[in-house]
Amino acid sequence: MTLSNKAAITGIGATEFSKNSGRSELQLACESIIAALSDAGIDPSDVDGLATYTVDNNSEIDVFRSIGGRDLKFFSRINYGGGGACAPLQQAAMAVATGVADTVVCYRAMNERSQYRFGAGISYVSALASSDAALGGVHTSSGLRTPADSLGLLMRRYMHEYGATSEDFGQIAISARKHAATNPNAWFYGKPLSMDDYLGSRMIVDPFRLYDCCQESDGAVAIVVTSPERARDLRQKPVLIRAAAQGNCDDMIAMYPFYRKDLTWAAESALVGHQLYGMSGLTPSDIDVAILYDHFGPSVLMSLEAYGFCPHGEGRHFIRNGNIEIGGSLPVNTHGGQVGEAYIHGMNGIAEAVRQLRGAAANQVAGARNVLVTAGSSVPTSGAILGID
Repeated sequence: MTLSNKAAITGIGATEFSKNSGRSELQLACESIIAALSDAGIDPSDVDGLATYTVDNNSEIDVFRSIGGRDLKFFSRINYGGGGACAPLQQAAMAVATGVADTVVCYRAMNERSQYRFGAGISYVSALASSDAALGGVHTSSGLRTPADSLGLLMRRYMHEYGATSEDFGQIAISARKHAATNPNAWFYGKPLSMDDYLGSRMIVDPFRLYDCCQESDGAVAIVVTSPERARDLRQKPVLIRAAAQGNCDDMIAMYPFYRKDLTWAAESALVGHQLYGMSGLTPSDIDVAILYDHFGPSVLMSLEAYGFCPHGEGRHFIRNGNIEIGGSLPVNTHGGQVGEAYIHGMNGIAEAVRQLRGAAANQVAGARNVLVTAGSSVPTSGAILGID
C-alpha cells in the first residue's frame, strides 16, 4: 500500500500578492478557492474536503458555506508554522486515496502585512498553561522571540562550521530575486537585486540581512486535489502527487533543535526526503526543479544538503555560477520564492510546482517532469514530489 500517484492536483488559484489587500481573510480564501475550482472545471458544490493550517484564521465551515459547499466529509489542520507547508497536501492526498473524500481543497489566506505581522515576535503569555508556553518562555527569555532569532542562531553555527559567508547568502537572495523580476505575479517583479544591494541592506538578526528574510504578504492560494482518474477528464493536465511526507526527529524542543550535537544538519528534512524518494522511486538526480522553503534564504543551503543534492556542508559550493537558476543543474524557487514572490506559508510554492509541470510558469524549465516542494527546515517539517506522466 502506497500513497504514490493515488491523487492528483487538478486546479490552482490565487489572489494578487500585496501589502494591503483591502479585504478580509475569508474573502481572500474564497476568491482563491473559487479560482482554483474554475481552473480545474469543478463546481464548488462538488468539494467535500478542506485542508489548511492551525494558523489560518478562517473556519472551514465558514469557508465551505461561503463557496457554496454541500456535503463536507473531511477537514483537517496542520501545526508547526512553515514546517507544515506541504502537509495539507499530504492530508488531501490521503483522504482522496482512501476514499474518505473525492475533492479536497487545500487553502491558505492571510493579511500578514496589513492586519498582523509574524515578524513582530511571539508572546507566550497565556492564561492557560501548556508545554508550548513553558518551553517558548524559556527561549523568549534568552532572546529568541522571532523565527529570525531562532534560525539565525542555527545559520551562524553553520557559517562557523563550514565557512559560509554573507556573500554566499547573498547569492541565494540574488537568484531568487532574478526569478521574481521576470514573474509578473511577484511583489518584486522588475526589481532584481545586486550583491551591493544585498550587502548594503541592514542587519535584521545576525547573520540575516534584510534581503535574507521572506516578505510579509497579504494574499491567498488554493490547490484542488482529486483522483487521477477524475483529473484526466477535467480541464487541466493532471499533476500527480508522487509522494508526500511529514517528519520530526529526536530532541526537538519548541520547534527547534537547539540541544542537538549538530545544529547544522536538518535531520527532519532528511527524514522527509528519505520518505519521498522511497515512496516515489525517484532519486535527487530525477528532480528537475526544487521549490525550497525560503522563509530565510540561507536555509536553502541546509535543504539542498538534507534532500541529497550535495554533501553536508557543501551547499555554498553547489549554489555558485548560476547552478540554482534557470539553465543550472537544479533551478530553485523559479517563482522568486518567499523572499521574491510572496510569503503565503509556502502554498504559493506548491502552485509554482504545478505551473512548472503544466509548462505554464513565468520562468519555465524546459521538460520539467518531477518537482520537489519542501517546507521549513530545522523544524517539524513536510514535503512532496509532484510529477507528470
